[in-house]
Amino acid sequence: MTDVAAAKPIHHAGSSTDDHSEGMSYLQKLPKRLIQLYMPLGIIVTVLLFPFYWMALTAIKPDDQLLDMDRVNPFWTTAPTLKHITKLLFETHYPLWLWNTMFVAVAATLISIIASVLAAYAIVRLRYRGAQWVGGAIFLAYLVPPSILFIPLATVVFQYGLFDTPFALILTYPTILIPFSTWLLMGYFKTIPFELEECALIDGASRWQILMKIVLPLAVPGLISAFIFCFTLCWNEFIYALTFLSSVQNKTVPVAIVNEFVDGDIYRWGSLMAGALAGSLPLVILYAFFVEHYVSAMTGAVKE
Repeated sequence: MTDVAAAKPIHHAGSSTDDHSEGMSYLQKLPKRLIQLYMPLGIIVTVLLFPFYWMALTAIKPDDQLLDMDRVNPFWTTAPTLKHITKLLFETHYPLWLWNTMFVAVAATLISIIASVLAAYAIVRLRYRGAQWVGGAIFLAYLVPPSILFIPLATVVFQYGLFDTPFALILTYPTILIPFSTWLLMGYFKTIPFELEECALIDGASRWQILMKIVLPLAVPGLISAFIFCFTLCWNEFIYALTFLSSVQNKTVPVAIVNEFVDGDIYRWGSLMAGALAGSLPLVILYAFFVEHYVSAMTGAVKE
């Protein structure tokens, strides 16, 4: 009994020591977590958001502060103005440029998504010899630089009378959108169990019914991801828009703000940054709403 009683205090003392050691380990992990997690995240967020901050700051700076880095603080302004934004929206064709960009991006994206869905489903689900080689060839077509394609495409566009019209971009953008979208949807279609289609075939469903009523509802994240990719590429595209459009009324935002707000070696930075900031907001809103679907679809495609 004496030995047992003597052992009990030793047991309590040991548990108390363990409790203190756990508390000390928690305090030791806090700086490590700060260095390994919060500091890298803070640096990444700062690097990613700084261009938007600089565009917004430049858009509201007075003209006398845009280039004077010695007298005024370049990272802040004490006299904000809406002069550049007002000039952009009410003294230029910017609303029309924004509409042209939206129209071209949506139309070209829809055409590309429809073609990519049909191509990806045929390659993945219709069993025929050489299907995988066809899929690889389609993806390799995405690696061809657009700067090489726009020269022969310019001849085709001119011969068909589409030069300086939005249809010149709507019909040429799918050449750079369909390859990657097809590869992306191929990877996502492979994650859908084939047994679902076999059961539908046994019940008498056609391939078209299977695609429309089974595959596409399950592939909504993949479709959203392909839509975001195509829409972003169309929205920011510069070479084709610069080559195929010449009149001010038909231009898209990336080309128009460069051509209209740069006079030789004189850059109207306030209007340039205001146009760039306003032009990037639709994409920011699009990514904010669908970023989860975009990441999940990209992950599924990479796994395959």
